[in-house]
Amino acid sequence: MIKRKIGKTDLAVSEYSFGCASIGGLYEACSYEDAMSVMDSAWDHGIRFFDTAPFYGFGLAERRLGDFLRQQEPDAWVISTKVGRILNPVPHDKVPDHSFVDPLPFGVTHDYSYDGIMRSVEASYNRLGLNRIDIVYVHDIGTFTHGVEGNAVHFKALMDSGLKALEQLKSEGTISAYGLGVNEVQVCVDVMKRAPIDCILLAGRYSLLDRSAEAELLPLCEEQQTSLVIGGVFNSGILATGAVPGAHFNYEPASPEVMWKVSGMEAVARSVGLTLAHPAIQFPLHHPAVASVLIGTAKVSSLTRNLDLAKIPISSHIFSLFDPYVIKRDKY
Repeated sequence: MIKRKIGKTDLAVSEYSFGCASIGGLYEACSYEDAMSVMDSAWDHGIRFFDTAPFYGFGLAERRLGDFLRQQEPDAWVISTKVGRILNPVPHDKVPDHSFVDPLPFGVTHDYSYDGIMRSVEASYNRLGLNRIDIVYVHDIGTFTHGVEGNAVHFKALMDSGLKALEQLKSEGTISAYGLGVNEVQVCVDVMKRAPIDCILLAGRYSLLDRSAEAELLPLCEEQQTSLVIGGVFNSGILATGAVPGAHFNYEPASPEVMWKVSGMEAVARSVGLTLAHPAIQFPLHHPAVASVLIGTAKVSSLTRNLDLAKIPISSHIFSLFDPYVIKRDKY
């Protein structure tokens, strides 16, 4: 698989990467055996870049990913995890509901300060059982998760001391790169106007349907040589399922407007002999700022189907046919 560079660093990542939320039990239970099988399949397809987070299964995904990567050649993979949430042990009947099924018995608190980030990275090393974490993302900073007032507090903590922790970890060699892991554009712009970062994991805002990142963020990334890793290329599923009853967009049932747009996109795809998922999975990689597209699933069949689509090239001019239907503003 082709590899692409992360920012100004020496890291190179596979242009498709594996996201570990599903092996942490997102929305449905995932057995240990199924988690190992889907990561084996990802490896067999050439994926060497794996993304996880303490939040995914409240530590479960990190533990499983560490178990898997310890079986691989130690210099063959790149791993990213996240900071901003601290896990605290709780009784089994007090585990919060964040859409993870059968998570580990931990509660979650947000902490974007120097001390919180240092604690988070140390705990991630312990859960992973690995001697290397390559990239650390600041997870879910922004109003989408915290609201306007809550984010003002967290953003100040990140600016006042959290970024100092990340720069210290990088300069000491504890990590090789850092950035943001978010699903909104404005907070990326706000951070980049104040401090340089190596990369951004952006979910759902640079897709065939939602181009919220195009106007300001993508040019800024090119200017500052900040790499993008794009998640959520199917926008919560609707670009994979099409505009069917019950289709979701942005983690919610799709609105009539979105259903109309996707119906139009499906017609365009059919007119050139494609399924909608085919251009959706390839679209972000046609921008020079994008280093990797993240695929997350607990099912070998889904992973194989998506990677098979990724292998069949599409001419770049095809993507412009979908432009009349895109969402171009960051509404979140």
